[in-house]
Amino acid sequence: MAPKVLISDKLSPAAVQIFKDRGIDVDFQPDLGKDKAALLKIIENYDGLAIRSATKATEKIIAAATNLKVIARAGIGVDNVDIPAASKKGIIVMNTPTTTSTSTAETVTTPSPKRSASLAQATSDQSSSIVRKVCA
Repeated sequence: MAPKVLISDKLSPAAVQIFKDRGIDVDFQPDLGKDKAALLKIIENYDGLAIRSATKATEKIIAAATNLKVIARAGIGVDNVDIPAASKKGIIVMNTPTTTSTSTAETVTTPSPKRSASLAQATSDQSSSIVRKVCA
C-alpha cells in the first residue's frame, strides 16, 4: 500500500504532482491547516504531513497522529511544529529551507524586458555615479 500524505496548506500544483509521480497517495486540502479541529479528526489516517505556515502541528495533533512518520515543512523553519512531541513519537520533522530562496531566485532571474531595461538604467546610473565620485 502506498504511503498516504496530507498536504494541509497551499502548495503549488507542481509540488502535489511530485508526490503523485513518486507513487504517494496525496490528499490535498490546502485550507485544512487553518481548522485545527478538522485536522485533529483526520490526522490518524496519514503517514506524512506536508505543511507551510498555516498548519500548526501541536502536541495534541501529533498525539492523535497514530500513523504519522514524517512532518515536512515547505519553507524555512519549523516553529509551527511541536518538535519535542514529534520526537517522543519518533516522527521525523524536516524543512526545505532553500525552497524560498530558489523561488525568489527564479523570479529575479526570469527574463523580462521591463526588468532588463530597469537593470540597464540602474547600471548606467551606478557607472555615472562612480565616474562623478572618481573625478570629483
